[in-house]
Amino acid sequence: MAFEPVIGLEVHAQLKTQTKIFCGCSTAFGAPPNTHVCPVCLGMPGVLPVLNKKVVEYTLRMALATHCTIGRESRFARKNYFYPDLPKGYQISQYELPIAEHGFVDIDTDGHQKRIGITRIHMEEDAGKLVHDPDRPVSRVDFNRTGVPLMEIVSEPDLRSPEEAGAYLRKLRTILRYLEISDGNMEEGSFRCDANVSIRPQGSGVLGTRTELKNLNSFKHVENALHFEIRRQQVILGEGGEIVQETRLWDPEKNRTLSMRGKEEAHDYRYFPDPDLLPLVIDDHWIEQVRRELPELPDEKRQRFISEYQLPSYDADLLTSSRELAEYFEECAESGRDAKQISNWIMGPLLGLLNAEGKTIAASPISPQNLAELVRLIDEDIISGKIAKTVFDEMARTGASPEKIVEEKGLVQVTDTAAIETVVDQVLAGSQKEVEAYRGGKTKLLGFFVGQVMKETRGKANPKLVNDILRKKLDG
Repeated sequence: MAFEPVIGLEVHAQLKTQTKIFCGCSTAFGAPPNTHVCPVCLGMPGVLPVLNKKVVEYTLRMALATHCTIGRESRFARKNYFYPDLPKGYQISQYELPIAEHGFVDIDTDGHQKRIGITRIHMEEDAGKLVHDPDRPVSRVDFNRTGVPLMEIVSEPDLRSPEEAGAYLRKLRTILRYLEISDGNMEEGSFRCDANVSIRPQGSGVLGTRTELKNLNSFKHVENALHFEIRRQQVILGEGGEIVQETRLWDPEKNRTLSMRGKEEAHDYRYFPDPDLLPLVIDDHWIEQVRRELPELPDEKRQRFISEYQLPSYDADLLTSSRELAEYFEECAESGRDAKQISNWIMGPLLGLLNAEGKTIAASPISPQNLAELVRLIDEDIISGKIAKTVFDEMARTGASPEKIVEEKGLVQVTDTAAIETVVDQVLAGSQKEVEAYRGGKTKLLGFFVGQVMKETRGKANPKLVNDILRKKLDG
């Protein structure tokens, strides 16, 4: 029997506020254990939480960016469970009345666009962190993360492959970064994902028993874990067994999922409205104010790059994959130079350099202005494409302007027809055997002659003039 997977994702994004969701403690990463804490986030008796307005604003940004319906009144609830990293014995979250519902994002997979529904977006506080001693059976609790604001984004079960799940996660992270409300760093835990996966007979409308996968801290782990779990469930059903509803842990070392515990249902958490927090009421004026302040989002920017700069879809996809990269490209394009040539230099040499050095575009040693200047020198035949690569490497090494490098190193392209013709004559005179072969029909030898001329001129001769002069002399 052919099966199809049904996947839904629960994404937790840590919001980039300076203080926690219900108190004034810092959210800064990397502080000594239990130093960013106070009676509120430690759950001391008699304290009262106060909602951080910036958390609401950031969540509204994401809700609008993902086409959600915003609840004019939402409520906070207590999610009750016991774990050592939860000082109050409950987590403040949202349940029956979340801040936003019924949105969507569009993803591209295999050249096709697909719409993935968003069930809900809600706000909640993070728990603390357990630090396990590698040498003794002891665990220590760090409460610095307790109360750090999270936004949970719950998808509809619309994903049908691990690759679609990866594309959806990358799209969400890109939107979060464009909005500048989360850094989306999976490795540091500020962008976390739990995956719910089941399988069903191909074409069936009935959902199968699902399992929840945890410990997915990279896009690669998400896709690998889903692949394994889908295969595991297929084997069980193929042998006549039944899937157990449970939470499973991904083990990247062994490349497999392991049973962790039975899957909780909502009633297991005994949700009830938090009596210490008033209902959150959001008026139309606030929503419209946030909407006006939204930046141009990835899909809109991509379409504009295609129409305004006449870029291919592939280029537009890559250049808008991060807000910083898109802004770098546009700064280059302000020069009025050929956008496609600028795109080629960014996607090829520049990103290759940054990847090799483990840097982001924000740390590029080559400024947008200098890259645009390099393209100008090529356009105006001041340097050849080959010389441009030498100049690019020097720009990356020193940060100097391309014009200064060309001047100091004497790299100006030779466009003097008479000078090039003299070199061509010398090359042809010393290659009579190849000349005869060319005239005998081996026209591919033209590349050999071009190479010899460029070698003699140390790459400075204008390639177009070299080709034109060679053809004239060889074919004449």
